[in-house]
Amino acid sequence: MPDPPGERREEPPAGATAVPPEATVPPAVPPAGDPRRMPPWLPKAFVLAGAITLAFVAGLWIVERLRGLLVLLLISLFLAFAIEPAVNWLARRGWRRGAGTALMFVVIAALLAGFLGGVGSLLATQTSNLIDEFPGYVTGVIDWINGTFGTELSRETLFQRLPTVTQQLSGQLSALAGNVWVIGATAFEVIFKALAVLLFTFYLSAEGPQFRRTVCSVLPPHRQRQVLAAWEIAVDKTGGYIYSRALLALVSGIAHYIAMAGLGVPYAATLALWVGVLSQFIPVVGTYLAGAVPVLVALTEGPGTALWMLLFIVAYQQLENYLLQPRITARTMAMHPAVAFGLVLAGAAVVGPAGVLLALPLGASVQAFAGAYVRRYDIEEHPLTEPPARRAWAARLRRRRGRGDGRDGGGGPGRG
Repeated sequence: MPDPPGERREEPPAGATAVPPEATVPPAVPPAGDPRRMPPWLPKAFVLAGAITLAFVAGLWIVERLRGLLVLLLISLFLAFAIEPAVNWLARRGWRRGAGTALMFVVIAALLAGFLGGVGSLLATQTSNLIDEFPGYVTGVIDWINGTFGTELSRETLFQRLPTVTQQLSGQLSALAGNVWVIGATAFEVIFKALAVLLFTFYLSAEGPQFRRTVCSVLPPHRQRQVLAAWEIAVDKTGGYIYSRALLALVSGIAHYIAMAGLGVPYAATLALWVGVLSQFIPVVGTYLAGAVPVLVALTEGPGTALWMLLFIVAYQQLENYLLQPRITARTMAMHPAVAFGLVLAGAAVVGPAGVLLALPLGASVQAFAGAYVRRYDIEEHPLTEPPARRAWAARLRRRRGRGDGRDGGGGPGRG
């Protein structure tokens, strides 16, 4: 059949075998426009996702292995923030930062030695007296229970079982003391961690400006200003937290000592120190938890003494919450009590006992930084956002208007 006009058939080269069109093999790879073809970016996306997953898992593994070191660094940073205001004060008066930091360490060591030497001996003496007079306390409590509730508890049975309990406790203590290797390893670990914390704290405080310059040297100028602002807020909040809590603990200890001495509660100094320290580092409920021990000790003097002790603890908690604490911690810890208590629980769950001390200054720093950089908007008027005092005032105003309209309008309906 002749070719159509305008078209020219290409002849196969000489010696080649002509292949019919129906015998041509289709290509193995779909053409570019075929939807069955894999996008060229998909293999790279799979590789990138796998690399990110592996990096994340490796990071978690490294953080888990270095958790102890990270906790030590966090504690050191907290302590450096705490002594930074005093070191800066000394540096402005001509002291070298290393010498000022060393002086702060000496002052803290002297205070700690005085506490352990004076209060420790007092605790040991009063604890020994408490153990010697424990049978008399038990007798008094049993007599009060029998006389109040009409029971017939036997003192002889209780005292017969006390030696058995004492022997079991002594056996446990002897077994613990026999394991010298474990005790020595634990003591060495504690000493090593304490020295590591002191070393990191000294470096972060004495070389603070140089350390901050090193950090800021890898950041653009606007990021440097943000980092330095956050650092300044953290120093201010942490130092203020420590000093304000120490002042509140001192006031609480003195107040509780005067109350217990006036009520005739034994071991007033020891119990006042217990209440003053514990009540300030466990927010909201710390006073009640710490006050349980003085109430139990006061119960040995009589139910009336215990009742007065309990009333004083509750009254002092209200005085501290509404008068002392807002004045002392207005700049440093302006935080809702529920938020503070939640932060303490979260810190204890994540970091452990050290988290109880670190949670509040960290939360206060984050709150202050957010208040400085987070944009705020006007609140839309709504009954759910209306303050309680304003809501009560508005309700009283509406009632007054209703009564006035009823008198002036001849008994007509009043306006709400």
